[in-house]
Amino acid sequence: MPDIRPLDFERDYLELKAKLEELKDIAEQKNIDLAEEISSLESKVARLKEERYQNLTPWQKYQIARHPNRPTTLDYIGAIFTDFIELHGDRCFGEDPAIVGGLARFEGLPVTVVGHQRGKDTNENLMRNFGCPHPEGYRKAQRLMRQAEKFGRPVICFIDTQGAFPGIEAEQRGQGWAISQTIMQMASLKVPCISVVIGEGGSGGALALGVADRVLMLSYSVYSVISPEGCASILWNDASRAEEMARYLKMTAPDLAAMGVIDEIVPEPLEGAHRDNESTFEVVKSRLRLHLRELMEKNPQELVHMRYRRLRKIGVFSEDEM
Repeated sequence: MPDIRPLDFERDYLELKAKLEELKDIAEQKNIDLAEEISSLESKVARLKEERYQNLTPWQKYQIARHPNRPTTLDYIGAIFTDFIELHGDRCFGEDPAIVGGLARFEGLPVTVVGHQRGKDTNENLMRNFGCPHPEGYRKAQRLMRQAEKFGRPVICFIDTQGAFPGIEAEQRGQGWAISQTIMQMASLKVPCISVVIGEGGSGGALALGVADRVLMLSYSVYSVISPEGCASILWNDASRAEEMARYLKMTAPDLAAMGVIDEIVPEPLEGAHRDNESTFEVVKSRLRLHLRELMEKNPQELVHMRYRRLRKIGVFSEDEM
């Protein structure tokens, strides 16, 4: 397993956990009976684990969502799907590596998979523009969705981006238009569509792949109109208050589930998906299986009407809830 950079709030827990592993290695290699010491340390590690991860703040969850070792779209595709064939280009301007997509099979069922893709190191991040798509990335997504609709394939999207690229060249090529067209495309799809927020869901760049029949969200993921740093800079002129702003943005999975923005929270391992990829892949696969089975029973018109009603319910509050 590659080295995983500890976050500030978990550093003491991970140091204690490393000492436990070191003690076990010494006992095994030297054939020394350290059972009592190991048992005592295991109890301390278990208690500290519960303390650190059971009541994470929104800012701490945001840090986990952005962790560089967190599984990416291609990781999920490789683990959950078979026979994946990546398709490239928007047939208009070019290829955008910040969005990947193509054809695959989910337990034998032909599907179309689309998702944001960030890099795992500096070179790949530069190549994929840190997972921030250009307009051609969204036009590629539209092309794949139209193709899926034509051949009756369900669409599965993975959301993991800080937001669409805000550079002048993206604006010149119609960034806002490309995002709005993708949203409209998803809203009218006559095939089942599921979106999963696997990391950071930022702004319209994330929403463009989030207009689905079912929106699932990993428990440590975040989904918001803006980053805490950006919002603190705009409203308070002070990016250093990002941790405070994270509480007000209501960007965590429980907050969004309570408001009806997402449909289900997919539980991650207590220490986060980046520390146990395989169990995360398994639980995501099981939830996709369940929701696809339910959605495949609906006819195309019913899917569109259900999606419309789902979207219309979001953001309606009574006076006593404000």
